[in-house]
Amino acid sequence: MGHPASLRRGRSRPTGGASSSWDDTLPAGARYPARVSLTEDRSPTPLLPEGAPPAFHLLAKPTGAVCNLDCTYCFFLSKEMLYPGSRFRMADELLETYLQQLIEAHANAPEVAVAWQGGEPTMMGLDFFRRSVELAERLKLPHQRIVYTVQTNGTLLDDEWGAFFAEHGFLVGLSIDGPREMHDAYRVDKGGKGSFDRVMEGLAALQRNAVEWNALTTVHAANQHRGREVYRFLRDDCGAGFMQFIPIVERTTPELLPVANEGWGEHVRDRPLYTQQGDLVTERSIGPEGYGRFLIDVFEDWVRHDIGEVYVQMFDVALANWYGEPPGLCVHSETCGLALALEHTGDLYSCDHFVEPDYKLGNITESRMIDLIVLPQQRAFGEAKRDTLPRYCLECDVRFACHGGCPKDRFTTTPDGEPGLHYLCPSYKAFFGHIRPTMETMCELLRVGRAPAELVGRYAAEDAQRGRKDPCTCGAGRKWKHCHGAA
Repeated sequence: MGHPASLRRGRSRPTGGASSSWDDTLPAGARYPARVSLTEDRSPTPLLPEGAPPAFHLLAKPTGAVCNLDCTYCFFLSKEMLYPGSRFRMADELLETYLQQLIEAHANAPEVAVAWQGGEPTMMGLDFFRRSVELAERLKLPHQRIVYTVQTNGTLLDDEWGAFFAEHGFLVGLSIDGPREMHDAYRVDKGGKGSFDRVMEGLAALQRNAVEWNALTTVHAANQHRGREVYRFLRDDCGAGFMQFIPIVERTTPELLPVANEGWGEHVRDRPLYTQQGDLVTERSIGPEGYGRFLIDVFEDWVRHDIGEVYVQMFDVALANWYGEPPGLCVHSETCGLALALEHTGDLYSCDHFVEPDYKLGNITESRMIDLIVLPQQRAFGEAKRDTLPRYCLECDVRFACHGGCPKDRFTTTPDGEPGLHYLCPSYKAFFGHIRPTMETMCELLRVGRAPAELVGRYAAEDAQRGRKDPCTCGAGRKWKHCHGAA
């Protein structure tokens, strides 16, 4: 059910999975046991290293960067350049090594998340996933439960996939960017054709088989001004009860900008390997204020109708930070470093956004996964999120809710010229500032054992007194009757 300050219902969970911050997983002053033995029937008995976290999140990429689509904003398509000549398929031997090490590294955890991503992981075929489930269930420790998640573009899904996901309790993260015109703006196939119809067919297969799913929606130049429309489409047309809104920020340099604007697929001539460098963004990227405007637009609709009915990741994360609970999302945690990425070769990287040579920790066929995770360089990577904040952030009144955002996007400067400010700082300040009164009220309700959903009635009473020509409460400058007061 999540932390006490949760807006969620049921057992659904975000595809982000476990906590991804060192500071979130260990209580203050606690230490993980230096020696932890596993099941007695395994030989030799592995030991966990001093300082090993009790849990972490790992996105495994069985096809590497290979995908059947060619989404123009997908920087990860360029990561195939890291492995020239590869077949881009995780071998069966590596699959077993990965699952065994993942399970053993969670020896003291009751739950282990096996999370698949890509590229497009379903290109591996169903037999690969059947083997993975069979192996995981055989390798798990007696006290452990395995939870399965997969992030997919949905275009290859059918009823056979749906039945498999339902049988094994998979949580499916489905990429969909809104109605057809917004989705097809950038989510295209190798021939440049939109993927909307195929995604909706895949969604229908999930729904026919009662598969639990989340909408993974990127926010970019084509939909950043239409938050309410996107939200209502996901809620009403798609039946989404769980949504994640992910800002697209494609970072680049002046020299690479013309090429970057063409995309990151293999069709782009002289495409570079995407790395976290430069202080410019592509034309597809969301604007510095756009993400905040989008979230506020969604929030003003959600808070009036859907508290307790629809889960929006950013709202739940915000409430957790206001309530003083770990948010469970690295972007808005104080530190990070426990959300890693595993390539199809066994290479382990510090983070899914830092799959590049400087952040490769090693290979799990040569070193144990948990030994790589506790390397000083990985701990330093996670703690730098807190330790490199500019003074402007340290003195910000919403720092506790924001924590400076993801380090990958800290490439702008503060008003007084200090480097290291997040590109979306204007968005975060606007959004967290806007929702502050509501979050504070929700916390008051939770502390006395009452449901945040009570606010729906309060908003309805206030809105009944609002004039049709009054300014809309979202702050966009439109009249109430033409904005969130519209029928």
